[in-house]
Amino acid sequence: MTDTSEWVERFPGLSRLDLPTKQLLLTRSAIVAVPAGTTIFGPGNSPENMLFLLDGTVRVQQVSETGHEIVLYRIEAGQSCVLTTACLLAYDDYAATGIAETAVEAAAVPRDVFDDLVAQSKPFRDFVFAAFSKRITDLFLMIDEVAFQRLDVRLADKLITLSHDTDRVATTHQKLSIELGTAREVISRQLQEFQRRGWIEQARGSISLIGRDQLVQLANHNT
Repeated sequence: MTDTSEWVERFPGLSRLDLPTKQLLLTRSAIVAVPAGTTIFGPGNSPENMLFLLDGTVRVQQVSETGHEIVLYRIEAGQSCVLTTACLLAYDDYAATGIAETAVEAAAVPRDVFDDLVAQSKPFRDFVFAAFSKRITDLFLMIDEVAFQRLDVRLADKLITLSHDTDRVATTHQKLSIELGTAREVISRQLQEFQRRGWIEQARGSISLIGRDQLVQLANHNT
């Protein structure tokens, strides 16, 4: 388990806060732990806490009216949840789902503490909006990819990213379709083309990258 006694020091923006504000965050926060696969928040729910991730990964995804899913972003250790921030600021409900991809540990700061610090502490407010701005920029880049970039380029890039410098990706056609915001059938056809070219080999629940150099070259294709 992560040492959570001084969790604010793990967030650069929070570590610069004055001592009384740090102590307020530490004394009023609660450390929560959830197992992998847990739905942490979802549409229709209203956040009661600001979440600061200490360990693990949370996947935030959305489902369209037609039933298609897309991964919006991931929250890693040392980051806060921008969707929770937006909902807290707007007093709104979640419009997407947050799922623990791994076992997760987070510091939960109550809404009233969050509201008071946003109103009264400029360093805390700067931290909140800096993280918010960064994630909004990332989301615009993701929209650009979905709307304007070729699927084969995006798929090659995703396979390289998910391989974590190995030659095997533990995933399914369905999971890749959610990652890239398209239909499973479209992913299946493109993977079949990659296999026909000799770049990958498919097995149940995994994909072997036997033409990594070709996939990297395609992923770096900008035209």
